[in-house]
Amino acid sequence: MVSSTLEYLGAAEGKMPSRQPAGRRRYDFMPNTQIRAIVVSVSDTRKESDDASGDLLSGLLLETGIEVAGKLIVRDDLEDLKNTLAVIAEREDINLIITTGGTGLGQRDNTPEATLAIGERIVPGIAEAMRIETLKNTPLAMLSRGICAVRSGTLIINLPGSPKGVRECFAVIQPVLQHAINLVSGETSH
Repeated sequence: MVSSTLEYLGAAEGKMPSRQPAGRRRYDFMPNTQIRAIVVSVSDTRKESDDASGDLLSGLLLETGIEVAGKLIVRDDLEDLKNTLAVIAEREDINLIITTGGTGLGQRDNTPEATLAIGERIVPGIAEAMRIETLKNTPLAMLSRGICAVRSGTLIINLPGSPKGVRECFAVIQPVLQHAINLVSGETSH
């Protein structure tokens, strides 16, 4: 049995743990729930052959060690999108849905409304962090209306539709994904 935090970290024997990169924290003391994600590209015009943002997002998730259980394209229709997100969120084998697209100011940009309609709890900090960090790269970030919510133990995160926006926003959320999934999965011990 570990008698102290320092002993747990190896400091009691003079072995200090390696420092984590700035802005990241290790949550090794928590059991990690396997993350199983579905990528939803929201677009009236995208096809499997030209879904650059969806493909990029799938690749980023895989590079992070997250299992991608599927990738699909859904039209910018509010009812279709609400139904799709609700059905996926109810799946017991999925705990993360990341959307790309439909977060702007266009008439058919309905992703935030669909997420809000089916979400049980809003997670404003994730969306706020994405806007704050990406605003450092482009003033257009303030036009993103993406939100984050939880439904039935599934975290839903809206990302922009551009590959650049996907890459920048994913870099912001990646360090907290495992901890967020642990929490929504009921692993709340600290």
